[in-house]
Amino acid sequence: MLAQAGPAAAQDETIKVGILHSLSGTMAISETTLKDVMLMLVEEQNKKGGLLGKQLEPVVVDIASDWPLAAEKARELIEVNKVDAVFGCWTSVCRKSVLPVFEELNSLLFYPVQYEGEESQRNVFYTGASPNQQAIPAVDYLMNEEGVERWVLAGTDYVYPQTTNKILEAYLKDKGVAAEDIMINYTPFGHSDWQTIVSDIKNFGSSGKKTAVVSTINGDANVPFYRELGNQGIAAEDIPVVAFSVGEEELAGLDTAPLVGHLAAWNYFMSVDTPENASFIETWHAFIGNEDRVTNDPMEAHYIGFNMWAAAVEKAQSTEADAVIDAIVGVEVPNLTGGTAVMLANHHVTKPVLIGEIQDDGQFDVVWETEGLVPGDAWSDYLPESAVLEADWTDPVNCGNYNTETKSCGGSM
Repeated sequence: MLAQAGPAAAQDETIKVGILHSLSGTMAISETTLKDVMLMLVEEQNKKGGLLGKQLEPVVVDIASDWPLAAEKARELIEVNKVDAVFGCWTSVCRKSVLPVFEELNSLLFYPVQYEGEESQRNVFYTGASPNQQAIPAVDYLMNEEGVERWVLAGTDYVYPQTTNKILEAYLKDKGVAAEDIMINYTPFGHSDWQTIVSDIKNFGSSGKKTAVVSTINGDANVPFYRELGNQGIAAEDIPVVAFSVGEEELAGLDTAPLVGHLAAWNYFMSVDTPENASFIETWHAFIGNEDRVTNDPMEAHYIGFNMWAAAVEKAQSTEADAVIDAIVGVEVPNLTGGTAVMLANHHVTKPVLIGEIQDDGQFDVVWETEGLVPGDAWSDYLPESAVLEADWTDPVNCGNYNTETKSCGGSM
């Protein structure tokens, strides 16, 4: 009997997919929907026959907006649950917490959210935007189209806003903006008392120069922030806010009346009118059983990342990490805005950049977009220590921070 059990067990074997998101805590407002879309993508792939003749099995964990817990749960997914790839994290502090686990265990992480750059790791695929695919184009738009001269860089107090604002401050000064025309402010996760800060922003914007807020505020702190803007009568035409972490999902929990006209910079909006997007939304609504549920940019990033992983698995005829890493560079899949995403040698992807204006129905009207696709840059051209670095995970370089001056690799990152 034992001899017969082996082939039967092999026949029943599934390919396990890890889903590593916050389903509770301050980031649940943003991440729960990413867990849901991953379940949808796995189900859709299984309808097509799975991968390599096997069905996919999702394994969901709740990291509870707790970054040390995220590392523990990542290890559990890889070592205990034996997943072949993990899709997860939102914040950069989550990604940086789990990254050593993926490096140590040689597993795969697909990270779906815009981030600060300054990183390229062999085991991580960055399917959200780097600063040159979101932050820099957003500032260019405000400067060139809106005539903005004074800048409030407002963020949650952790690595993504800090590094993004460091890049933006250098970029603005490079463009001739004076130091006194840049105000930088950080608040903790979940911050709720915005009265003083919004008052300071209002005062900063009263000098006669056109002022804008560039917001890297994350999670549920956005709700009281926008409410306070409305309370203090700050309209979009006075001091526009361009957000990098507010999309359709966050707006679903807000009274959007005070927000109309404010902006967000992403690489996808639900309102984009393409056949690919219409099909995605239809599938999403059917899966979730609720036509009021929205889609957003990180969901598209999971869609791109998942399809890239599936294509690389088929190309390699293996789910083994090294085989997928070798196969995935150059893989091209459709995005939802009518173009394609290509996985680059630096483990970032090509994306369009869109600026959307908040409408009273919680959707975005696209007011500006790049002419073509922008390749994701791992290292910023505006930080002197980064400008000389390149990432290339193909032979012969195989390095995430190759110094083009010294012709040497700085290490695993």
